[in-house]
Formats: sequence, C-alpha cells, structure tokens
Amino acid sequence: MSSDGPVLVVGGTGMLGGQVVKALLSRGKRVRALVRPASNTARLEQTGVEITRGDMMDPASLVRAMDGVDAVVSTAAGYTRHSKGDTAEIDTTGNRNLVDAASRTGIRRFVLTSILTCDQTPQVPHFWHKKLAEDRLEEQGVPFVSLRPGAFLDAIIRMGGDPFAKGRLMWFGSPTVPLTFVLTPHVAGYLADAVDAANVDGERIDIGWDRPVSIREIAAISGRLLGRGIRVRTIPAGVINTATTTVGWVSPMVRDIGAMMRWFQTGRYVANTGRQSRVFGEVPTAEAAIASFVRSLGHTVGD
Repeated sequence: MSSDGPVLVVGGTGMLGGQVVKALLSRGKRVRALVRPASNTARLEQTGVEITRGDMMDPASLVRAMDGVDAVVSTAAGYTRHSKGDTAEIDTTGNRNLVDAASRTGIRRFVLTSILTCDQTPQVPHFWHKKLAEDRLEEQGVPFVSLRPGAFLDAIIRMGGDPFAKGRLMWFGSPTVPLTFVLTPHVAGYLADAVDAANVDGERIDIGWDRPVSIREIAAISGRLLGRGIRVRTIPAGVINTATTTVGWVSPMVRDIGAMMRWFQTGRYVANTGRQSRVFGEVPTAEAAIASFVRSLGHTVGD
C-alpha cells in the first residue's frame, strides 16, 4: 500500500539521508526534507525536494513537518556530531519527539534507521538509544519498520582519505574478528524500498552482506580486485581500552565509541540476513560490495 503524499526524510542533509532522498526520487516519490533552520539546503532544493524547517527538539515543528505526509524515513543520529546541533539528546529526547509527532499525525509508515544488535547492547549508548526508539514506536502504535544495518564500511575506513590509494586499511582492535558491514548506497536503497514494502509492519530487519568478514579479509579481497597488496594497520584493543577509559571520563562520546569497539571484538556483531533477502531481494556478497566501494573511489577493478 502506498499514498500520494510526500515522504518526510529526517536527516536529509547527512551522508545517508542525502542518498535516501536520491533513492526516493528515483522511485518516483515526492520528498520533503526536515532540516534545521540554519542548514544549507541549496543542494536539496536543486533536486526538487520540498524543504521544511524544524528541529527534533521542537515537537511543534515536527508536527508541522508531518502535515500531509504519507511516510517518514529517519536517518537522524546525534552521537556522531557531524553537524552543528548534533547531541546525544537527538538520540533520546529527539527520537521520542519524532515518534510522538508521527503518532499524532497518523503517519502510514515510519522507517527507522536503527543499528545491528542494538537490543543486545545497553552498554553502548548510541546502539541502545535506537532500541528505545523502536520500543517507543511500538508503544505509541505507529506503523513502523526498523532496519538494523551493520558497520558502514565506506564511512569507517575512509577516515583520513582513500585507503586503497594509500595501500592500507586502518582498524581498531583485532583484524581477524569477522563482523557485518554495509555500504551507504545499499542501505539508502533499502530504506527507500521499505516505505512501501509489504507485510513488514513492526519488524526489525538486520541488514548486511552474505556473510560477516574481518578487516583482514576485506584487505585481501580488495587487494585481489586491485591486483596489488593492501595492508592492515591496527590499533590494539588494549590501547583502545586504555585511551577510551582515560579520555572517556570527560567525554561521553569517547566512552560510547570505546564501548562499540569492544562490542565489535566479541564477534557477535553479526546480521541474520534471511529476512533482508525475502523483503529486499538478493543480499550482496562481500566481494560484490567491496568491488562497488573500490570503484566508487575511482579505482579500476579486475575480474
């Protein structure tokens, strides 16, 4: 079931949100983007997106933004501090305000960008806050589907530039522990498709590749694709624990990231992609996804 009303994208000026906007437009959807009052929206407006100004900490602005809207796709994440105004409160109070506004306005479907294993990790605040948002949607009776992607490879290993041009991947902790990765364009497509996906209300769907892989496997696969060696440079888990414990007492964000890294080391950050394949089609192989990422950085990929 779908409606002619626009889809409201929350976080449309971000890396993932911007790609969700493109994916929705390519599917013939009308899009409205919720942006902060001071945000630069020139790029969004060029694509024909309707702009509504508001803030997740301002409940009245959220109700106005959802007036006449068919569905909501939220990619908002405050813990990253990517934009001015991003705070941990976005992930708690802001998400609650967003869900309550959806309940008041009778949204047909709310698509939440959650996090893999968020229901298992109360010790990782930004993971757990997604679980609380899922619970709030259920409590308020808002029709929703929550997608739980793994770690965004294209965001994590691009810190500091193009890792394939440098011939090395940076990693934190053991390079041999497998975990679930995703790519931003793939997740954006799934979020767009989830707006009208059938028989998914109330579901939490893991999103990943055909199997978990370690950073060492990623280096090996990308090296084969490029025809040259790709090294892995790691920061040992012990150093991470010491650093995040020492600095974390003054920085909740550092404590949060440190807890996430420790969770990665358990080997339990792994998706069950069975439901993903039934709802969205064939799950990408690790090889195909890595090849796509390497190509996106302008490299020529061999067979």
